[in-house]
Amino acid sequence: MKQKTYITSDHVVSALANLPQLVFEVTDACNLHCKYCAYGELYDDYDCRENQIFPIAKAIRLIDYLAGYWNSKINTASKRNMIISFYGGEPLLNFSFIKKIVHYVEDEINCPHFHFSYSMTTNAILLDKYMDFLQQHKFHILVSLDGNEANTSYRVDKGGNNAFSKVVANVDKLRAMYPDYFSQYVNFNAVLHNRNSVESIYCFFKDKYDKIPQIGELNDVGIRQNKKDEFKRTYKNTQESLHQAEHYEEIERDMFLNTPGYKSLTLFLHRYSGFVYQDYTDLLFDKQSLKYIPTGTCLPFTKKMYVTVNGKILPCERIGHQFALGRITDTGIDLDPESIASRYNDYYAKMESQCVHCKNRQACIQCIFNLEGIDDKPVCHGYMNESDFKHYVNQQMRFLEQHPEVYQEIMEKVLTL
Repeated sequence: MKQKTYITSDHVVSALANLPQLVFEVTDACNLHCKYCAYGELYDDYDCRENQIFPIAKAIRLIDYLAGYWNSKINTASKRNMIISFYGGEPLLNFSFIKKIVHYVEDEINCPHFHFSYSMTTNAILLDKYMDFLQQHKFHILVSLDGNEANTSYRVDKGGNNAFSKVVANVDKLRAMYPDYFSQYVNFNAVLHNRNSVESIYCFFKDKYDKIPQIGELNDVGIRQNKKDEFKRTYKNTQESLHQAEHYEEIERDMFLNTPGYKSLTLFLHRYSGFVYQDYTDLLFDKQSLKYIPTGTCLPFTKKMYVTVNGKILPCERIGHQFALGRITDTGIDLDPESIASRYNDYYAKMESQCVHCKNRQACIQCIFNLEGIDDKPVCHGYMNESDFKHYVNQQMRFLEQHPEVYQEIMEKVLTL
């Protein structure tokens, strides 16, 4: 049977030429041993951690390969901001890699259509050693910290000691040395679990740093079979935790898009209001006639490219390493747009029989790669029948009735950016 075509190799090539973010897993080594780490004992969908560092020659090989696309006629932007991001493990354990990449991007390659900026997710244990360089190059820094000392008790070093005091000391030093930089470029990422709450996380960062943190739930994909009970004990739902707060409406309003309610309403308005356009060319097309692609999976490389320390190329750091779309080899880049498109088309075809009947398919956020059984008979737990969809719409309308002022704010400050 001939494979149905949802996307083509041209879509993949166009995404490579207009890539918004390139993320390197700088090293798989880490100086902490966080209990819930996505590369830790609870999960099994990642490559074995072997304290490796990313070879600079392979990273440069990839950048040169991509620069060929960036400088081609397929690139559609007169000036695009490209974010080069550094991830781990703990990226500052391989600081020489970061420094060399920044130097190469700024001094060695010529991409007139791109402006490069930098970001990094770090546990801040080594932040004091490298803050001058990070400030000089205006790195956007996301510090991982789960709130106060008790909240952070899952974030421990190899000896089992809470990392809180070291992290806070380094963050405080950065703020004292570079207050303007800290205000504009530094933020925090907290993991929600059974030793903290949305309220305790929010209050800690608001009171101490006047920052609104990002709060994420534990990843519920790729859990080891023998760790599922432990995962359930550790996991906490963001919405439930928020609504348990004494002043949850004030917290929710202040956190805005960092809360499930506002995120859900924003997506609803984006997909169903009929008043949102991505750009001026959107005005030329009848949205109802556009081709539907099953699930809410990002098309490959339209959001980012993630490269593991082993050289595997993936569309995102949030999916299992078994879904690599390509690889950096010792001699080149093994990345076949035709093969990638075919693989996605195969996945889409497996989901279409469910998606075509889902009443919320227009606003689906389900990633194919986070479905169990994707290579056999995947089942989407976000599927909505008529009754489910009515309940979903009623929730959004109720939220708007309770917060009438947010419609204009979302439409003007979020959807038109």
